[in-house]
Amino acid sequence: MSTSQNIKKISVAFVCLGNICRSPMAEAVFKHIVQNSPKYKNRFSKIESYGTSAYNLGQTPDSRSVATCHAHDVPVNHIAQQFKGNHFKEFDYIICMDDSNYRNLMDLKKRCHYDNNEKLGKVYKFGHWNSKGSGFPDIIADPYYGGNDGFEFNYRQITLFTKNFLKQELGE
Repeated sequence: MSTSQNIKKISVAFVCLGNICRSPMAEAVFKHIVQNSPKYKNRFSKIESYGTSAYNLGQTPDSRSVATCHAHDVPVNHIAQQFKGNHFKEFDYIICMDDSNYRNLMDLKKRCHYDNNEKLGKVYKFGHWNSKGSGFPDIIADPYYGGNDGFEFNYRQITLFTKNFLKQELGE
């Protein structure tokens, strides 16, 4: 007989380039959906976000990302940080936003020279959890150089991908 105490808690890291637009939004939306769902709220040990670069270390998220989240009543509490090699051991799922971030993560993983027996988190693009016919691309494009509509588009993508992740990965 399984109880909620016997269920392994999952850790998730979201990754984009600078950790000020897409990945902090993904972290905030994911946390919000999880914390507001009785069936998911006790299933996660850690939900965080990172950048593959050190461009924005210590900065708060882009104001447009924060404004978009707040418009949907999603709180944002984040300071930009960089993904490091040790994070492969800390997270079960490492979810990046696009092909470039995926390549950066796989290159970092290769440079870390992990032993084949070490348990490492699996790296995915968030679009892995897209729905057929959703109308969304699998890549979450960087909205930084565009207008507010790009942030809203990202929000809708991230919300769908989050809901699909929870259904598919937790089997509920």
